Amino acid sequence: MANIRRLDILRVRNLSEVQIRPADRVNIIYGKNGSGKTSLLEAIHLLGLGRSFRSAKLEPVIDTNANDCVIFSELEEGVSIGLNRTRRDGQTLKLMGERQRSWIETARYLPLQIINSDSFSLLEGSPKIRRRFLDWGVFHVEHEFALAWRKVSKCLSQRNLLLKQRRLDVEQLQAWDQELAQQGQHIDEYRKRYVALFLPALEQVLPGLISLPELRIRYERGWDESLSLADALLQQRERDQRYGATQNGPHRADLQIRIGRNAAHEVLSRGQQKLLVSAMKIAQSQLLHRVSGNKSVYLIDDLPSELDMENRSRICQLLEELGCQIFITCVDAEELENCWSKELRAGKFHVEHGKITPLC
Repeated sequence: MANIRRLDILRVRNLSEVQIRPADRVNIIYGKNGSGKTSLLEAIHLLGLGRSFRSAKLEPVIDTNANDCVIFSELEEGVSIGLNRTRRDGQTLKLMGERQRSWIETARYLPLQIINSDSFSLLEGSPKIRRRFLDWGVFHVEHEFALAWRKVSKCLSQRNLLLKQRRLDVEQLQAWDQELAQQGQHIDEYRKRYVALFLPALEQVLPGLISLPELRIRYERGWDESLSLADALLQQRERDQRYGATQNGPHRADLQIRIGRNAAHEVLSRGQQKLLVSAMKIAQSQLLHRVSGNKSVYLIDDLPSELDMENRSRICQLLEELGCQIFITCVDAEELENCWSKELRAGKFHVEHGKITPLC
């Protein structure tokens, strides 16, 4: 379940009042730069994940002349999601009218994939970005993952507080180490199982976009492969005390993405990087659908950037084959009109000065 049937946006950046009924498959959002196209994608992202992909701070999302913003959507089968964010009181999320403490259930109903200019960071950015990519897939395939990760986060927080104290409470530290080791091993097992499914899925998708025979992707769990996490924590205890933080564990995991011996971003052009990242995100959605039956919603910002018409068409054809709902922005609608099959009827929305007009 994922398709958005209705989307209402109030006071999100320059989108003062928007109500649209998206097409089930492809929605082309076009207009001049600064008109509000990306803000529409941002609103959907904020609704589904509780964060913006444009800024770490949520304050700028609210219209500068307003005190709050509201985003509401109706999905298939009558599922509704609503979010109200205020400058003073934070945000309130409701799923089918019931207030939610976190985005866990909302994210399950609305799996979002985004492809934009920041997608390059998957290759050239920090391990945290690649962990987020990996854990998106693990979360949707391994339903026990979210609970285990919450426990790991709590252990790390408590353990790091103890490490910063002048006199180390060894007994307390051992208790948190035991829990962290247990839950960390679970996280590692979930990730390994997911990577074993993901890599073959990527091998099927990649040739449709780009030939990279020397591509190698390797999962690194975040501590010495020859040790259990319990032993790694014990061996590195003095080092952790010096740093005042835990240096080993699932929070240090990474995906090494290489072409031969080199990091992928050091070898590939920007266009090639965009094709690789797109293939990885399409493979994730194919795997999600195969394992759970659910489909992603794709948010694609400025696809024509760095890609010629041939490569645009390849990405669009793969996305079309997924059968997912797609929101895709561009300056000129003609840049994408010939990228889809003739049978597909895409929804078109023109954006100008924060106003969104549907076109027949």
